[in-house]
Amino acid sequence: MNKVVLSFAQLTTHQLYGILKLRSEVFVVEQNCAYQDIDNHDLSAKHVLFCEGDELLAYSRLLPKGLTYAKPSIGRVVVSAKARGRKLGRELLVFSIYQCQKIWPNEDIKIGAQCYLKGFYTSLGFEAISEDYLEDGIPHLDMQLPKDKQITTSIA
Repeated sequence: MNKVVLSFAQLTTHQLYGILKLRSEVFVVEQNCAYQDIDNHDLSAKHVLFCEGDELLAYSRLLPKGLTYAKPSIGRVVVSAKARGRKLGRELLVFSIYQCQKIWPNEDIKIGAQCYLKGFYTSLGFEAISEDYLEDGIPHLDMQLPKDKQITTSIA
């Protein structure tokens, strides 16, 4: 599997199409949530792509502090339906955390997590820092990975 981290300017049109297609398939269609996925944050993000050949299997975006939160953030974490059951979600998160730490060292990482994934994120060191709230009709909570809980490898 090929793992890459790219700026928006480095994405090919094929890669960008794959990202937007996967995000729409999961976040809009599967989760039955009509919302504006394209939010201008992609322009400033680092994009994490896990691919086999030309097929995008998993994706996340890394956002600099000040864009969504006062801290760096990981968002739009998604694994294609075809690739589920391979533990790519965990591998993607570990890799994404590691990349955040390389790009923005000594910073906490903040996320807005869907509530049903709280245990998953907790297993990676994230701590809940808010009460539950609705975002686009889906229960979420804010979580944070303290900078002292460093990941020392990008391998899950």
